[in-house]
Amino acid sequence: MIGREREKDIIARCLNSKRPEFLVIYGRRRVGKTYLVKNYFKKRFSFYATGMSDTKTAGQLRAFNESLQQYGSDESTSPKDWFEAFSRLRKLLEDPNTYVDPASNKKVIFLDEAPWMDTARSDFRSALDYFWNSWASSQEDILLILCGSATSWIIDHILSDKGGFYNRVTMQIRLMPFTLLEVEKLFESNNVSMARKQIIESYMVFGGIPYYLNMIDERLSLAQNIDELILKETGMLHYEYERLFNSLFKHSEKHMNVINALSSKKYGLTRVELSEFKNIGEGEGLTKVLKELEQSGFIRKYMNYTKNNNGCIYQITDPFVLLCLGVMKDRKFKSWMTFVNSPAYYTWCGNAFETVCINHVDQIKNALGITGVESMEYAWKSKKRSGGAQIDLIIDRRDDMINLCEMKYTTEEFVIDEAYEKQLTNKLTTFREETSTKKTLHITMICAAGLKNNKHAHIAQNILTGEDLFG
Repeated sequence: MIGREREKDIIARCLNSKRPEFLVIYGRRRVGKTYLVKNYFKKRFSFYATGMSDTKTAGQLRAFNESLQQYGSDESTSPKDWFEAFSRLRKLLEDPNTYVDPASNKKVIFLDEAPWMDTARSDFRSALDYFWNSWASSQEDILLILCGSATSWIIDHILSDKGGFYNRVTMQIRLMPFTLLEVEKLFESNNVSMARKQIIESYMVFGGIPYYLNMIDERLSLAQNIDELILKETGMLHYEYERLFNSLFKHSEKHMNVINALSSKKYGLTRVELSEFKNIGEGEGLTKVLKELEQSGFIRKYMNYTKNNNGCIYQITDPFVLLCLGVMKDRKFKSWMTFVNSPAYYTWCGNAFETVCINHVDQIKNALGITGVESMEYAWKSKKRSGGAQIDLIIDRRDDMINLCEMKYTTEEFVIDEAYEKQLTNKLTTFREETSTKKTLHITMICAAGLKNNKHAHIAQNILTGEDLFG
């Protein structure tokens, strides 16, 4: 298994504890949650069941009962409701013949894609609540693992629940996409030969999603892989964008409308700006959609350095979603090389590389030598209507310094010319004037291929390259 050291340690702690454990695992679809659990336990569970997409309660119960039968239950008919289903599960776990993890003596129950089990008007959550609180929570040998891609369901109904699940979860894992370094290790494991420059480009396309990255054919170039997997109608990921949203959200049209709106502005949009789109509107519906998109890892909500919470900016941070919006919209690009030769490519490149950087703030801090320095990350947009400025990534440090990060993707060394030096000077001056900060300001250039050393380069106090993002 590549990476996931922290996650494996959490699972090990659950196994080795002397108390019942309720572990919740959540994260973006395709990020590897099921693989993590199945690989760690080598598929040896006391009980395993998975929810099914777009299946009504009767079908979910029938599938659950088939899982019970596979693990030793002799009940042939489907349970009439979830209370009866969990009653049968308790009976199975109390059977002395039920499998027990030999190292820890724990009975491991894995409920995968649990949000899908919670169908409309079903009693799934009530029955799970009763199962845990009335019995499982008093059994020292129980490890219940609940997993799901519908992150908002996990957070709202389990982690943030004020009812029966309040303070019942003993451990939680939010599984994040791979970092660039982990992608490099995955490629090495799969015999995919790529220089780091190409690995960054692959991350700009696929993000750090193992499911997508494992599809890359080592015999083909990156451009060929993108054609085969995404752009061809027969490609495995050609319709992935629609499938992603439809599988996570019951009414995904508004989620996709928000994503489309955000893609229209490189620097993102505020809530007020989003509400002005006719197909989005204002109200609790927008609040719910933004929350769900953020919790699912598709967008980020970040504070404007000089504004309160109402001035927060929303921006797409999922590379694959960003790619689909750039290259798949209107299905006008039939091949990657056609896209590369279009104006849209350069717009996408800038956005995609900034997204890579935003997803690697820890690595940026490491390269700056400030890993141990507490910091907050912001964005900032000048209030000036003309002659203003915007900075996508600000690292505000507790040691009285602020890094104003400029992120540039080029295939050759980036060149700061006289005009761009003036632009950076204006950003620096305007930021200090509008924020009234007394902290030391450093221009930090993060350039994929490095920065050309010329008479204008002195404007930058820190220069990072794409290599530093692997740190």
